[in-house]
Amino acid sequence: MKTILVLLFAFFLTVSAVNAQTTNSSDYRTALGVKFYPVGVTIKYFITPKHALEGIGYFLNYGARIIGLYEIHSDISSVPGLKWYFGPGAHLAFYNSNSAWATPPQNNNGGTALGIDGVLGLDYKINSAPINISIDWQPYIEFGSFKNNGFIGNVGGIAIRYTLN
Repeated sequence: MKTILVLLFAFFLTVSAVNAQTTNSSDYRTALGVKFYPVGVTIKYFITPKHALEGIGYFLNYGARIIGLYEIHSDISSVPGLKWYFGPGAHLAFYNSNSAWATPPQNNNGGTALGIDGVLGLDYKINSAPINISIDWQPYIEFGSFKNNGFIGNVGGIAIRYTLN
């Protein structure tokens, strides 16, 4: 939790510094990039000005995880380009025998898991560049082949995306 608070503070400092730049456009429809913690590929697509779909794919040496999120966005009017968002989602995970995502990490025969996800975060479109940055918390409940499934609340990340339009 302390890590998330430190990251949020750093994000707000970055937003404050970037906000001094000239304003061109703070809206985007589609953005593609990377998400850290762990490292993955992310794409976000706005189906309406306040509703977005986000897909995230994590592919690591101990498995893969595919996440789909439905996000509801709301402007933070004091900072152009900054929005907060929340929403539900789901994931499908494939773990090999040395999965670090099992809680706690275990050696086993690997397996498949399904999960129910949530997301709460901040999304910022840099006004003078085709760059989008977001930071979020993504707790989930996982059901599958691991002995210690259940609620996992220490997941989140920082995404850096190139806005396509």
